[in-house]
Amino acid sequence: MAVLVDTDTRLCVSGITGREGTFHSLNNRAYGTQVVSGVTPGKGGQDVEGIPVFDTFHEAVEQTGANTAMVFVPPRFAADSILEAEDAGISLIVTITEGIPAHDEMRVYNHLARNPDVRLVGPNCPGILSPGKSNVGIIPAAFFREGNVGVVSRSGTLTYQIGNELAQSGFGNSSIVGIGGDPVPGSSFIDIIALFEDDPETELIVMSGEIGGSAEEEAAEFIAANVSKPVVGYIAGVTAPPGKTMGHAGAIVSGSSGGAQAKIEALEGKGVRVGRTPTEVADIAVEILGG
Repeated sequence: MAVLVDTDTRLCVSGITGREGTFHSLNNRAYGTQVVSGVTPGKGGQDVEGIPVFDTFHEAVEQTGANTAMVFVPPRFAADSILEAEDAGISLIVTITEGIPAHDEMRVYNHLARNPDVRLVGPNCPGILSPGKSNVGIIPAAFFREGNVGVVSRSGTLTYQIGNELAQSGFGNSSIVGIGGDPVPGSSFIDIIALFEDDPETELIVMSGEIGGSAEEEAAEFIAANVSKPVVGYIAGVTAPPGKTMGHAGAIVSGSSGGAQAKIEALEGKGVRVGRTPTEVADIAVEILGG
């Protein structure tokens, strides 16, 4: 088992003819993902190394049976691309694009909230990897191996480091989900943790958070009330100065709100063990799984 992407994933890439879109689409296909089509308005009828390109998502879904979208288009076009994918019946939309205007993110979030049959992951995220099954996004799959640890993270690079530390310790992952670091994510920690709780392959959950917002505190409450599996946490940004944006648009501490220490205390107060470094997170996971 895995969450969100697996061997049944049929991927359509919006922006497949761009440099990054082409590179990562072919990488995903080389991993084994069924990359069945791409969308670039005005380039319908072309192909990218055998992957057919269509002008619209509706055409791509109708002709190739795509059920998952990956959005690689520039920020000003991303919201419309997401909404077009949803309108075409795509059930999972993974948005890699960084720098989408916040008002566009809100427009997309509010629209998709009315459709229970679609899930958005991202924007500004590295995507989703289910080792040995499917890779949708830019996650370097070679770092990971199949296993029983589910990882959900706001940070891409920290996801890679924690996964690699686990692999070096002899443990693998059921799925790795990057939810992105923007202020308005399509899927939250709670959304993904709930999927891992229901996934029989996942025995332990790693949640990698960071400063800014209240998502980690909300997740701590959800974990205490709803999650039976062990959860290990990590919070990036312990030394970040208040009021300074650190990397992600959502990673900003305002006054006493959103600080790393408050998040750590909220998680530990609900029984979540929190590592102070990615290496310590892996050590705790190995201790729990090996115990």
